[in-house]
Amino acid sequence: MSETRTATYDLGFDAHTVRIESTNHDGSFLGKNLTPRKFAATASSGIAMADLLFGLDLGNAPTFGFAFPEWRGHVSDVEFRPDMSTLVQWKPGLHSVIGDYWQAGGDPVGTCPRNLARSLVERLATRGFTACIAVEIEATLFQESIHEARAKGYQGLTPLGGSAGTAYHLAKSNDWVDYMSAVVRRLDEIGIEWEAWSDEDAAGQVELNLVPGDPISVCDNWARTRQVMREVAFDLGRTVTFMAKPTAGYGQASHINLSLQRNGANAFYDPDGPSDIMRHAVGGLLATMPGAASVMLPQITSYRRLVDLSGPPTTVTWGIANKSTAVRAVCGHPTYSRLEYRVPGADANLYLAVATILAGVIAGLDRGLEPPEPVSDLAWCVPDLERLPDTITKAADALKADTDLREQLGDEFVDYWVGTRRWEWMQFHTTGGDPFSALSEWESLRYFEFP
Repeated sequence: MSETRTATYDLGFDAHTVRIESTNHDGSFLGKNLTPRKFAATASSGIAMADLLFGLDLGNAPTFGFAFPEWRGHVSDVEFRPDMSTLVQWKPGLHSVIGDYWQAGGDPVGTCPRNLARSLVERLATRGFTACIAVEIEATLFQESIHEARAKGYQGLTPLGGSAGTAYHLAKSNDWVDYMSAVVRRLDEIGIEWEAWSDEDAAGQVELNLVPGDPISVCDNWARTRQVMREVAFDLGRTVTFMAKPTAGYGQASHINLSLQRNGANAFYDPDGPSDIMRHAVGGLLATMPGAASVMLPQITSYRRLVDLSGPPTTVTWGIANKSTAVRAVCGHPTYSRLEYRVPGADANLYLAVATILAGVIAGLDRGLEPPEPVSDLAWCVPDLERLPDTITKAADALKADTDLREQLGDEFVDYWVGTRRWEWMQFHTTGGDPFSALSEWESLRYFEFP
């Protein structure tokens, strides 16, 4: 592999910069810009990056108060290893490549999102299954430039495209259409396939659907698509955010669709309804959902989105073609039978969300878990249905106690993640957050641009 990397770059190309790319646990898109010569000299051995890329919170403060994994030392280095299959020409003169993080001794960094997702994909493969996923990216667009938005503390901004908030609304002003047209042109240029985009419920909100595929490729495309959306906003003097609830109105999600293939066929398909495999997968997803919520709803603001009758699921439920439940089953089609996991907010790290979903599926398959009866009515405002955790600490406690997720995701990730969520709660309550406001300025300053 190292010889291939070196040969590729020794041949030369028109790039003057190679950008390495990754996400941290919070979903921020991180990296470094190198000359082609420096990249060629270090790619095979690992490019050194300070461990603080996983050790800082979104306010740029080091996280404390819990045990550190072995890799986190006194600002020690971890190694970035590029995945050369992700190499693209981002723009003339700039090439980019996505990769993973490893310890100097050769073990993967347990909190590296891409490493973790790949390990769950491989674990699923040992059971004879391959996963296919699709993601719906929701974002909100504003007329102001990023500099104007920063000056306003990201509050009181003007939705791009007008104040209409009806889903699928076509009578949008040209500035909204121009922005999304520029986004999909950029995606076409760098080879990211998309299927559709449309107006979403909230004013200025958009949904962009990427083409389904293998989990790691789709996660890579998700990370890059969000970067494209930010760069296009910068170029056009607009602002975009993936915050779970950027205003006191509607929130925004990141629904994940999943199917399993076995021997070339959709294992979720049965002509009479959910297959046995689908039922066991649902059983595992529901059994792990309270703990999984910590990953799907990672920030303080994530939980402000969980409002009955406003779109997001609020209960630990599933249903057939029922979008008020947390897991919607689409049945009866040999190709399109799938599960839609509707819990994640737009602020969730897709690599970690996919890893956690696959962990729940594997637990369900291994243990033959049967789900309760599907909910056929609205799953909101029903007192006898189990509710999702509604705070960051309740979800963290549920994850810490979940033995299935701990077995699949590993002690290192679970303990570190729980520690960072409790740190986030403490920062909110000690550095200016307001739990009684519809949306505090602290949250806007912390989450609007990151992740």
